[in-house]
Amino acid sequence: MANFNFDAVIKIGSMALIRKDDNDLDYNIFARLASELKPGYILVSSGATEIGRIDYMKRHGGMELKGNIDEIKTDYSAQGQTILMSMYRDFINPEFSVRQVLVEHSHFNDPAKAEHIKKMLFRSANQNAIPIVNYNDAVSDAENMRMELADLKSGNQTIVECVDNDETAAVIASLVGARLLVILSSVEGIYLDAGNSSTLVETIEGRDFAEVSEKIDTLMDSCNGTSRHGSAGAAAKLKYARQALGGGTTVIIAHARHRLRDIISGKVKRTIIRVNERLNGKQ
Repeated sequence: MANFNFDAVIKIGSMALIRKDDNDLDYNIFARLASELKPGYILVSSGATEIGRIDYMKRHGGMELKGNIDEIKTDYSAQGQTILMSMYRDFINPEFSVRQVLVEHSHFNDPAKAEHIKKMLFRSANQNAIPIVNYNDAVSDAENMRMELADLKSGNQTIVECVDNDETAAVIASLVGARLLVILSSVEGIYLDAGNSSTLVETIEGRDFAEVSEKIDTLMDSCNGTSRHGSAGAAAKLKYARQALGGGTTVIIAHARHRLRDIISGKVKRTIIRVNERLNGKQ
């Protein structure tokens, strides 16, 4: 039995934090999630860029920034990051400290930097603190990032791109040996067809990693659609879930409207991806 040091890495996507009907922050989601966080949990939260965009529009008569798209993303992210952290701080148990951790792809492709982050995350758990991780869009130059990743790929090594916080969360779950990776989104889990709620895949499991990985491959080939324009989609979530699964982590994908404890306990609809050793006893 593996010795896990962290109960869970929880990842929440941008659209799960936004109310679609009026394009504003979903305070109920923030309050519900933050109130359940505790030491031993790591939160990977998207949302800074979208929240910054909404805040900018509120202060400028509904107008959005115009110009270079990478610069706009940088500006919105810088504006939204402070709001994002403030929202979590307001609802997290005041007995716990909150620590902001901004990362880039280079932090995980350099063993020394990855070890530095790992030690900081373990210290946080031991010091009664909850780390909140996000990609550092405010200072990450898109063109430099593309060049750096191209250079790393030319070396024929496995690299971390951090193009999506699903990947960031999977990398962190593997880094700290988390028992669970919970991916919160605006849908109930993985669907064979994103337009048909009856095609929810509730369990993906096998006797060992190889068997589960094979089932993931089959699903990635058959999954159609994405929950929203611009999202990574089911196939990408499955790809990063497999990465965490390879390190012994069980992965759960569920809707952010549900309470975390209900998602983990299986009281609500979800997709769970795991190695189930009990299946070894079945013929």
